[in-house]
Amino acid sequence: MTDAIEKTPHHHGNLRAALIESGVSILIEDGLSKLTLRRCAARAGVSHAAPAHHFNGVAGLRAAISEEGFRIFRNYMLDARNNAGSNAHERLKAICRGYIYFAIDNPALFELAFSIKVIGDLQTKPETDTVAVGYDVLRETCAPFVPENGDPFIVESQVWSLIHGYATLQLTGRFGGTTPEHPCGPGFDQVISLLDHLPVLRGT
Repeated sequence: MTDAIEKTPHHHGNLRAALIESGVSILIEDGLSKLTLRRCAARAGVSHAAPAHHFNGVAGLRAAISEEGFRIFRNYMLDARNNAGSNAHERLKAICRGYIYFAIDNPALFELAFSIKVIGDLQTKPETDTVAVGYDVLRETCAPFVPENGDPFIVESQVWSLIHGYATLQLTGRFGGTTPEHPCGPGFDQVISLLDHLPVLRGT
């Protein structure tokens, strides 16, 4: 996993962050069904009542963990893109691989993040917002394929639908497991080769 989670002692000033970190760890280790305020408090080494001062119930905790999930998700895509060189098609396929790696490495975090945030949130929030910053990796990487004065959402939604659909189906086992030779699952390279047909319309 790109962003390793380590348990560290908290102090008063970072209790909220410690609880979120504990929640991410619980998700990774035990899955979404095991995520509760009580378990996060116990893992962070605080009283069961402590999370109430920082979150509006378990829904608030899940929303905060979802935002942390998008930070991790963004890093997966950026790491992949940073190793892809300058070719627009290769950069686009690279973020798709990062997307899949995140989903495979963090299935419960993937499920939580995308169950809370909807497409409108991802597109319209300020660029400084954690979730919108995750979306801007897709927007930046799709930009060379958007016609002059065209609607970026058309290309973005095509790419997003392709890769999110593949990730979701891969997690359900529809495409078989992953192997060292096929870390994204068999047939993945052929699937994303569809993106090679997008014409480059702008300089990168």
